[in-house]
Parts: sequence; structure tokens; C-alpha cells
Amino acid sequence: MYIRWMNLASLDLNLLVALDALLSEGHVGRAATRIGLSQPATSHSLRRLRELVGDPLLVRVGARMQLTPRAQGLRGPLADALDHVRGLFVPDTFDPATSSRRFAVMLPDLVADVVVPPLVERIGAQAPNVRLDLTPWRGPATMTTEFSRSIDLVISCTADAFPGFHRQRLYSDSDLIAVRHGHPAGTRLKRLDTFLDARHVAVIGPGEREDMIDTWLRERHIERRIALVVPSYLQALRIAARSDLVSFVPSRLIATFGDPLSLLAVQPPVDPGMDQQFMFHPTRAQVEPGSIWLRNLVIEIGRGLHRQRRRAA
Repeated sequence: MYIRWMNLASLDLNLLVALDALLSEGHVGRAATRIGLSQPATSHSLRRLRELVGDPLLVRVGARMQLTPRAQGLRGPLADALDHVRGLFVPDTFDPATSSRRFAVMLPDLVADVVVPPLVERIGAQAPNVRLDLTPWRGPATMTTEFSRSIDLVISCTADAFPGFHRQRLYSDSDLIAVRHGHPAGTRLKRLDTFLDARHVAVIGPGEREDMIDTWLRERHIERRIALVVPSYLQALRIAARSDLVSFVPSRLIATFGDPLSLLAVQPPVDPGMDQQFMFHPTRAQVEPGSIWLRNLVIEIGRGLHRQRRRAA
């Protein structure tokens, strides 16, 4: 215990920054560039770290350097520790009117078209210099520690918690059949036999095996005729608008694009129930003023969507 205390007492915090860069890059030269040091200075830091940790950390395998198991195990805890340390020196105030901060939000397209327009409007009114960066959707299984550190907010229909994130319910939606005006089947798609005869567009996003609707239908021993698979609901809507294909699409998207695309919303013969959308924020930003401000804006939008649904019902 005494030896470990002495090591900690003599530890240079810059070594932890160097270690984070080395573990992230897996390369001395790239780590040096990342932290603004020379390559010899970074190599010297690596030698000191190897002595402190008692592990080589980076080893050469052929022409490349690889992390040792000990180094792999350090990546997550080290990233969390550095985030906490940085948080000690971050001002505990956030002024939207003067801030030029960037917020990274990860969400699927069906949510972006519902939430982002009002969110951008609110941000523009309160924080004209704040920038919103939308990040392509990834499922929980593909969220690495390094990637999750770059995200300020996640919106997802999955109820499974993202590691290191808190969850809040945002809004609910239901699925309807999108069909073009003048379609030969039209409102007869409400009947199961017409629904089963129709040719459908399925939506299978990145990292998914099948459209969630088909998973739900199969549990009820129903299988629709899939003629086309696309990666986004917007593509499904556009194709349904210009062909005789039809598609299950969240009702809020049909409400948004139905008139411009001349689409009709038809109640399906089977009710897949309600879809829930959740908002996730990093645990490390639980009390961070900027994060709280952004979350409150998104929650206000979710409440507005909930009120719209109640009035429509």
C-alpha cells in the first residue's frame, strides 16, 4: 500500500494524458501528434508508464503495435478518470446567448425529422452561436468507450440502457401504412387479405437484421411480401409515393411528409402498438449546465409531441 501511495504522489498528470493518447492511437507517432509532443518525448513517456504500470502496454506484432491485455483493460477506466478530472476545471455555468459550444447528438432519421427542426429553431432563438452535430445512428452494441465520450445526447427507441448513460422517456408514436394517393388498393389495405397481397418496402437500418415490424408480425404468424429493403424511413416514404409499394412508417413521419409527397396514411389490419422513443445522456454530464440546457429543450419538444397526440386522440 505504501509503494502504491508513493507512486500516486509522484505521478505527473501529463503521463495520464500521454497514456490516453497512446491507448487510443496504438501508435507513438500519432499519439505524439495528438497531444502536441515530439515523438522522442512521447517515447520517453511510454517508458515511464511501463515502469509505473509494470506492463509493456504497447508491443510490436509484425509491423504494427498492439495493446496488451492490461492496456485494453485500462482504456475505459482511464477515459472516465480523465473526464472527471477535466470536469473539475470546467466552469459550472453555461450562457446560451454567448456560448459557441458544439453538441453531438446521435439519433435515427425517423426521430431527426420530428425532433431536429423544432430543436434547431429553439437553439437559434436562445443560442445563435451554438452548433448541433448530428451523428449517424449506432446501436448500443457498437458504442465503444471512445465513441460514447464524443456524444452529448442519444435518442433511441430501444429501452436498453447505453453503458454510462441515463435514460428518460421522450415521446410515443404508432405505425401506419404509407401509400400513394391513387394506389389501386388504397384504404382497402385495412383488410388483412389486401395487406398480405400488397408489396411492401421494409426498413432495415445499420446493425439490424430485419424490420422491427416483421419481427412483431412473425410472432403473430403473419408474414408480408417484402419487395424492397431500404435503410431509412425517408427512402421508404419516397418510394411509396412514386410506386405501388407500401410501407409501415411511424405516423409522425407520414404527418410531416404526407402532403408534400401526396401520401395517404392507412390504419393497418393488425395493431403493432405504441413505439417509445427515449433520450439518453452521459452520466458524466448529469449536472453539467450545458447538457442540462440541451436536455430541457429536447424534453420540451417531447412534451409538445405528447400533447399533440392527446389532442388528436
